[in-house]
Amino acid sequence: MYANVQLFIDGTWRDSLSGKTIPVINPATEEVIGHVAHAEIPDLDLALTAVEKGFETWRKVSAFERSKIMRKTADLLRERVDQIALTMTLEQGKPLAEARGETLGAADTIDWFAEEARRAYGRVVPARSEGVYQLVIKEPVGPVAAFTPWNFPLNQVVRKLSAALAAGCSIIVKAPEETPGSPAELIRAFADAGVPEGVVNLVYGVPAQISEYLIPHPVIKKISFTGSTPVGKQLAALAGLHMKRATMELGGHAPAIVFDDADLDVAATMLSSAKFRNAGQVCVAPTRFLVQEKVYDQFIEKFTAKAKALKVGDGTQEGITMGPLANERRAPALESFIQDAIQHGAELVTGGSRIGNKGYFFEPTIVANVPTSARVMNEEPFGPLALVSSFRDFEDAVAESNRLPYGLAAYAITRSAKTATALAQSIESGMLTINHLGLALPEVPFGGIKDSGYGSEGGLEAIEAYLNTKFVSQGSL
Repeated sequence: MYANVQLFIDGTWRDSLSGKTIPVINPATEEVIGHVAHAEIPDLDLALTAVEKGFETWRKVSAFERSKIMRKTADLLRERVDQIALTMTLEQGKPLAEARGETLGAADTIDWFAEEARRAYGRVVPARSEGVYQLVIKEPVGPVAAFTPWNFPLNQVVRKLSAALAAGCSIIVKAPEETPGSPAELIRAFADAGVPEGVVNLVYGVPAQISEYLIPHPVIKKISFTGSTPVGKQLAALAGLHMKRATMELGGHAPAIVFDDADLDVAATMLSSAKFRNAGQVCVAPTRFLVQEKVYDQFIEKFTAKAKALKVGDGTQEGITMGPLANERRAPALESFIQDAIQHGAELVTGGSRIGNKGYFFEPTIVANVPTSARVMNEEPFGPLALVSSFRDFEDAVAESNRLPYGLAAYAITRSAKTATALAQSIESGMLTINHLGLALPEVPFGGIKDSGYGSEGGLEAIEAYLNTKFVSQGSL
């Protein structure tokens, strides 16, 4: 049911030169279900040679032809959705329904960038003198190195990969060792659709070793990283040292503001869905729930009911709505956050403990009246842990929302158009969704500000990060 995963270099699936592998663990059973090839420096050198050659090939392929290959890739993903979703659930833990949704969403992302590839226009700038043409030309930046995490094994890769290919770039994807199988199937679809050899390459290994080797390497012209803020800062500094263009999608600590004019049933349903999806291991998940005093108790009651109704278990089983945490590191981290919050005076409303003694299962957890002095109100919990506090008025809510150095995503629910407009002007966040869940569609920007990174991995802004702008001014003799 789960195949061992190889590297993909220069159009060939292969083991690492050393033969080393890394075990892959099923988080629902804690069993080793397979192994992934462990790339080292000699493997990276092969990938760098391939990606440089691939760029020279791919940059000459017309945008129209690139688009056709990408569209074929998306169709292959849809045909293989059941196989890919099962692989993802076995290695990452999320329920099959979520894994299927992620796979189909990846296909939609490829489709969108395939169309955007044909619209990466330059422009003509009117000249001041007769007989002069001023042209703005868009060219692919060059070979790319992309680094992706385990929480969304396809979604995190497909945004970087699709934008790079649409622009005419080649790429080395360093995918997560914990969840290698589903990214490999994504790469397989691109290869089967006809992407030339060397254009797409896939490696796994020690993250620090790979990033420290690829980022400074003269072949690599751009990097894209999704992960924690501390690691992102280190990689951004390394990229800056070598004048490499970088896109950084880093950590978050999203506020979710519920005003007293909100429909509380809608608020509880919508926000619980966003909070506990993927067991809360989502960079844009709502974390600090700020509820206006008048409706605080009512919201807690409705929100708690939604959390208790979740069915936690092996994601391959029927009816499961929340799977295990993706690795053994997460449960101790959550327990530490919860204990610290309670010591600071917070109230444990529901959950707070591991489930069973096999698998990395954790209860959906709500902690109320959490003071800002608690660690979890300042550090990203990255798990099924919701923090609920009350606020007095609009200014109070905005102040707490903007208190942290994070600025990735924010949520709000209100019936007031005036309040919604004021929020759009006041919240310091790269993304804000009001009265519905409207983030992460292929056609809209996706990225943060402040310590949550810079650049976008969605919308037309995403492909711009993979294009150089060249100005050509031509006169007549």
